[in-house]
Amino acid sequence: MPSQHIQWFPGHMAKTRRLITENLKNVDAVIELLDARIPYSSRNPEISRICAEKPSIILLNKATLADPSVTKEWEKRYTNQHTVCIETDCISGMGISKISPALRALCSEKLERYEQKGMVGRSLKAMVVGIPNVGKSSLINKLCGNKKAKVENRPGVTLDKQWVSTDIGILLMDMPGVLWPKFDEQQVGENLAITGAIKDDVLDIEEIATALCAKLRKRYPELLCQRYKLESVPTEEAVDSYELLKIIGKKRGFLISGGEVNTERTANMLIEEFRSAKLGRISLDFTNDIT
Repeated sequence: MPSQHIQWFPGHMAKTRRLITENLKNVDAVIELLDARIPYSSRNPEISRICAEKPSIILLNKATLADPSVTKEWEKRYTNQHTVCIETDCISGMGISKISPALRALCSEKLERYEQKGMVGRSLKAMVVGIPNVGKSSLINKLCGNKKAKVENRPGVTLDKQWVSTDIGILLMDMPGVLWPKFDEQQVGENLAITGAIKDDVLDIEEIATALCAKLRKRYPELLCQRYKLESVPTEEAVDSYELLKIIGKKRGFLISGGEVNTERTANMLIEEFRSAKLGRISLDFTNDIT
């Protein structure tokens, strides 16, 4: 699948990895954003390794697009003594008010030391990290109360670190989104492509949509039936995932001369309807699939 033949590690991502390593000493904690639809696939293992010693908040962002029961399971899995996991949506503002109290609780000993030294009211500093297109700039804009960071729904917009003051007494260091050199698991590459963490123009959109068909057939067949007016979803033994994509295209009337299905148009439609939750609230990573 995509990870086999696409170069995922442009130069600015190598630079970001160095920036994170060099600047960790300048912050009190790390705020890591994950895509709530893919909490495993969107967690950069290099960020986890580099930031392991810092108190951290994990935000399961875009939670309003994900399957709520699945997101709850990930929230439990990622919460521990040094990490608080919060469901958020940086567009609607869901969960944003929980960030400051959680950060202050994690850094309570440091805040006490500041007070003992007479440094009352000193701002905590947090580094904001995550893969591309996961909502870091939207988060910062919510916390600032105004447009401080450039926001676009495509990866690779923030290309350098920037310090940003907020309305909640926290100073944020915004880091560019960074992927990692090689995806060892095929599903990770697929999930990142499906959710838009990788630029669409380097992908085979039909291949990605076919992978999405396979995942939806396995976990959410009823949503496929509802959205595309299918009587039932055929088994994998009867119809492969590419043929399932063609069935969806035919139902939508995406035909070209000779009655053939326009698979490229169908693929683009399916990906867009998944990303915008027109299909429903869907998760692609499940805790019981991860050891």
